[in-house]
Amino acid sequence: MDINKKVLLLAIYKKEENESFKDIVLMLENSRVFSLKEGKRLLKELKKEKFLNDSGLTIKGLTKAKEIENEFKL
Repeated sequence: MDINKKVLLLAIYKKEENESFKDIVLMLENSRVFSLKEGKRLLKELKKEKFLNDSGLTIKGLTKAKEIENEFKL
């Protein structure tokens, strides 16, 4: 998994309850992590790979996000 996808998955894991996926992508775009177009593409990939569904992280996504969080703590 590439670094941008990891950052997006972790940001979704850490998001506030009232934030949407679009809010997260826009926040990361404003931080110059990636463009809006790339962010939307990454969201689609995460959904296709079953890390996300329309309501949030799947069990697979939650597990991977926790792994990524631990990886970034090192």
